[in-house]
Amino acid sequence: MSMKSRGVFAKNFMPRNWTLLLCLGSFCAGMLFTNRMWMVPEDKGIVKTSTLEDAQTDLKFEDGDPKLKVVQRSSNESIGTLDKTIPKLEMKLTEAREAHESVMDGFPISENLKKDETNMKRKYFMVIGINTAFSSRKRRDSVRATWMPQGDKRKKLEEKGIVIHFVIGHSSTPGGILDKAVEAEEMMHGDFLRLQDHVEGYMELSAKTKTYFSTAVALWDAEFYIKVDDDVHVNLATLGTTLSGHRMKPRVYIGCMKSGPVLARKGVKYHEPQYWKFGEVGNHYFRHATGQLYAISKDVATYISTNQHILHKYANEDVSLGSWLIGLDVEHVDERRLCCGTPPDCEWKAQAGNICVASFDWKCSGICKSVERMADVHQRCGEDENALWSAGF
Repeated sequence: MSMKSRGVFAKNFMPRNWTLLLCLGSFCAGMLFTNRMWMVPEDKGIVKTSTLEDAQTDLKFEDGDPKLKVVQRSSNESIGTLDKTIPKLEMKLTEAREAHESVMDGFPISENLKKDETNMKRKYFMVIGINTAFSSRKRRDSVRATWMPQGDKRKKLEEKGIVIHFVIGHSSTPGGILDKAVEAEEMMHGDFLRLQDHVEGYMELSAKTKTYFSTAVALWDAEFYIKVDDDVHVNLATLGTTLSGHRMKPRVYIGCMKSGPVLARKGVKYHEPQYWKFGEVGNHYFRHATGQLYAISKDVATYISTNQHILHKYANEDVSLGSWLIGLDVEHVDERRLCCGTPPDCEWKAQAGNICVASFDWKCSGICKSVERMADVHQRCGEDENALWSAGF
């Protein structure tokens, strides 16, 4: 039994050694096979990319390898491309934001006065809007023939920072004879600011005022925005000099301040349907600038533009404007040179060296028979012809 046992032991001992060697060999072969399987084959058609740090690290060990140089150059080119792309994306984002804000603000912009790059960058001193109507062609011509520069002179005026246009909306029948007449006049003179969403009408003057200031602020970045009627005579240089004295004030409202009775009786001129809001019958309005000519600073015009959809409209346009500003921290400036009378009043003041900014007749809320008399007022009360071009604002 002993020999048999030893024989069995000997017979079983040899296969175990071979088994150990076989396992060791299999393990080595497996490791070699695994390493080959995890190696990423390089495709000549694919450019290997890496971070700049990896490329520099690899370059320390294999500086002579041209493939690593390609990797480093590819990384540098990728970074350069990003440096060029990011500013372009920022510019596009800014343009998109501005376009979105323009749409959201809802500014109606005239076709011939769309905001361009020059207007957006340019700073102006004052924008003058001459309120006019479809029936006022002769009035406009009398203004063009006197105190409003024409042609190249008007362009030169803009170079001085003064923009001036007649302001008008559209008729109740778009594309009708009235609109076509204004379009023909615009082709001839090029001096209109058309309010796209405004329909002309005497009872719509308050709405027109809101739309004018909103449109003007959208088109021109100016220090002052002025509204004047087309039957008022204006000395532009004197107006600019007068406004210059208030340019350091952030919020200012300049005009001939007045306060008249609130007219409750129907059928009379300037009747106020909402008279009850002003207290007892016979009460007076708060102080506000007369509507023939007034000026507001940029911050005030921007406020009107921003809040135009909720600003209340009264029957009288000058009262409406005063109501929009009465509760604000806005300085009211009572400037009597903005409401001189026609000759001999403005003539005497001019001879005394106190030239008027604007002249009109109170009884007509403008120059009585302005078409016939505008030239005479200009001759007798107008400032020196070179005053505008020599003035520095």
